Amino acid sequence: MAQKIKVGAVSYLNTKPLIYGFEQGMMKDEIELIIDYPANIAALLIQDKIDIGLVPVAILPLLKEYHIVSDYGIACDGEVASVCLFSDVPLQEIKTILMDYQSRTSVALLKILLKEHWKIEPALIPANADYENEITGNTAGLVIGDRALLQRKKSKYIYDLGTAWKEMTSLPFVFAAWVSNKKLPKDFIVVFNAANTIGLKKLDEVISKNPYTDFDMKAYYTQNIKFNLESAMFTAMDLFLSKLKRNIESIP
Repeated sequence: MAQKIKVGAVSYLNTKPLIYGFEQGMMKDEIELIIDYPANIAALLIQDKIDIGLVPVAILPLLKEYHIVSDYGIACDGEVASVCLFSDVPLQEIKTILMDYQSRTSVALLKILLKEHWKIEPALIPANADYENEITGNTAGLVIGDRALLQRKKSKYIYDLGTAWKEMTSLPFVFAAWVSNKKLPKDFIVVFNAANTIGLKKLDEVISKNPYTDFDMKAYYTQNIKFNLESAMFTAMDLFLSKLKRNIESIP
């Protein structure tokens, strides 16, 4: 290809297996890999500054055109462990929730769960960096990604959003998918899809190259995170997007 296809991926530990092949040099002549947190990757895709992004599914309605280009993404079927509402007090005593600024999907999911599942109406406040230190008393916080795995050791109450969605819908949940904002060559997509499997086949190698001591990463990659997007996950994605459309204010 004369010009490299720009691929945006998330910097969290949960994406390491999917991007491992790229980081090891696979498709180095075809793609330019850009790493950032979810909301920034989403913005780059919306602004057409990248061609493919591992993006929060909540942004799909904001794209003029989109194509899910891989069989892989970031999903769960029950407890996800790294997308949680953390609190010092029980759910019904929470007065304020600090909202993680790094992911649209997690924020939208939390708003749906507050309204339809938990049926509580705390004040929702967009948070800034290091807001985890403000999770105290009646102020809870939505924390995602690597910081959530660390926060699990600090908060008394942990409300897992993957678990809550499963309780409410009996379905898995998709947090992010590989999405392009334009049609791409079929041969490129085949190789791109295959590259996603490299790290999934070498999880021990991925873990050793990305050491993390605050959570059992083998359990995280094999039990909490579901990388292969199966049919039930697309059903769940459609349901989430329909709920998002009915609650359009869920998109911050």
